[in-house]
Amino acid sequence: MPYVKLELTREGVTREQKQQLISGITNLITEVLNKDPHLTHVVIQEVELDDWGYAGEQVSVLREKGITADKK
Repeated sequence: MPYVKLELTREGVTREQKQQLISGITNLITEVLNKDPHLTHVVIQEVELDDWGYAGEQVSVLREKGITADKK
């Protein structure tokens, strides 16, 4: 029984986007690992920007500075 946990920063991911992620991940697990999609579980957890950090800073602070993961 595959279990996939996807953590994202809480930045307005829509219900439709989440459905696309769940469907896409399930399809990938089915295609690559030949697992039954009815036994594949996908969990999306959204994390507040204050609770996520990289490069020694909270993402909320980095966003205020206009910095993203791909731009320093």
